[in-house]
Amino acid sequence: MIRYLIFDMDGTLIDSSAIIANSINYVRSKLGLEPMDRRIILEAVNDTTIHRPKFFYGVEEYQPKHVAWFREYYSNNHHKETVLFTGIKELLEEIRPYFGLALATNAYRESAMLILKHLQIDRYFDIIVCGDEVKHPKPAPDMIEKIIAFFGCKRDEIILIGDGKTDEEAAKNAGIGFIKVNWGWQRYEDAVESVEELREKLLQMRS
Repeated sequence: MIRYLIFDMDGTLIDSSAIIANSINYVRSKLGLEPMDRRIILEAVNDTTIHRPKFFYGVEEYQPKHVAWFREYYSNNHHKETVLFTGIKELLEEIRPYFGLALATNAYRESAMLILKHLQIDRYFDIIVCGDEVKHPKPAPDMIEKIIAFFGCKRDEIILIGDGKTDEEAAKNAGIGFIKVNWGWQRYEDAVESVEELREKLLQMRS
């Protein structure tokens, strides 16, 4: 029986495509680089084979200035450039009595909490784990392991819900189930097509 759910944030609960692409391009502008097409940025964010610092900024590792510039744009514009996908808040409200809910996002804690509080969904989650709170973010299993330890649950009692390859690999690496959704930044054939379909699927799992 599934008793616990882990949600990804970007592309699953929240349409943050604009803020992510614009934040990265803001950093690129600070480095004297040309802006990158939004579609290319979003594909790269979910591509686990890409070395992202090199791809986005031409460096081997992110430097403190890259993080600071990204956060500067993010904090100043998150309220204008992020929205919940239609039906998400209602979904969380309905399933909350039946499951322990967690959120696992590669976003920095500061950035994630700005968005979650602005969109008024932070209160639905028993635990929120962010990319700067573990040694290795998704697709590594570290976040999921932390959540499993928090709930004290078995691996067959918890699943991850996400929109891309990064989430799928994270679930596989942690040995838990995975549901892929199809309203994020990329399109898949083997995925849940709507929030309503996800709602039905989850409510069927409660018993």
